[in-house]
Amino acid sequence: MPVKVQNGLPARMVLEKENIFLMDESRAMTQDIRPLRILILNLMPVKEETETQLLRALSNTPLQLELELMRMSSHESTHTSSMHLNTFYTTFGQVALQHYDGMIITGAPVEQMEFEQVDYWEELRTVMDWSTTHVTSVLHICWGAQAGLYHHYGIPKYKLPQKLSGIYTQKVLNRLIPLVRGFDDEFKAPHSRYTGNRRADILARPELLLLAESEEAGPFLAMNQDGSRIFVMGHPEYDRDTLKGEYLRDVSRGLNPRIPENYFEEDDPEKPVKLSWRVHANTLYTNWLNYYVYQVTPYQW
Repeated sequence: MPVKVQNGLPARMVLEKENIFLMDESRAMTQDIRPLRILILNLMPVKEETETQLLRALSNTPLQLELELMRMSSHESTHTSSMHLNTFYTTFGQVALQHYDGMIITGAPVEQMEFEQVDYWEELRTVMDWSTTHVTSVLHICWGAQAGLYHHYGIPKYKLPQKLSGIYTQKVLNRLIPLVRGFDDEFKAPHSRYTGNRRADILARPELLLLAESEEAGPFLAMNQDGSRIFVMGHPEYDRDTLKGEYLRDVSRGLNPRIPENYFEEDDPEKPVKLSWRVHANTLYTNWLNYYVYQVTPYQW
């Protein structure tokens, strides 16, 4: 089934070239189907890139989705045009009285700051509190996961000795949980961050389940007992060349970054990228939508 998007969204043209079925608003209105309403709080600076990645990841479900994009009104974006934001994005004040079946809170390049130093932190806290009564299940990604763990459970993030960047092997810890149904015992996932969470802090909270972790990268996947809050510490939605783009950007800035691990063939930036995480990434998003959104959300709010 298709993902319903706004008419004219640039990500639609990209994905249609990949034969991904997207439905515009006019066609969706002719179908007598109750789509799942998914709200995406996009905190990334280059929003169009993240839109495309998430739409691609969500498109593999047989469910019909109606997506809405939201931004923080307390933060001025400098990497995305105001025309794009005004056309395709809503703010919390515009959705506060609505209910959603699912919500995604993305990562953000602010992890080296304390949470309270982020200019939109108070607004984000308000949104996360609102989501507990207005959203069936919230999927938090990377810094969004760190923010959710800190806000809801008081779990801190820790600065890493150096940036963690690459493709790392994750081990499934609990195969009985539907979120990892269909996963192999081990799978790969991209990470790109300067901070991380510690497994001991997650395991110390009886409300939380740790579902997958990596020896090199630490915890990867956690959730609360009923699946209304899910935390993904990496970036399974990343495209083949996303880490490459981040690496070249850091090189151009004179940051002398390490080459992303387990990413380029023979760890050589001049050689092709090995795509090794797409299947499990798609399975993760499909399982979330099926078991923690579609199966439990009310038909009518």
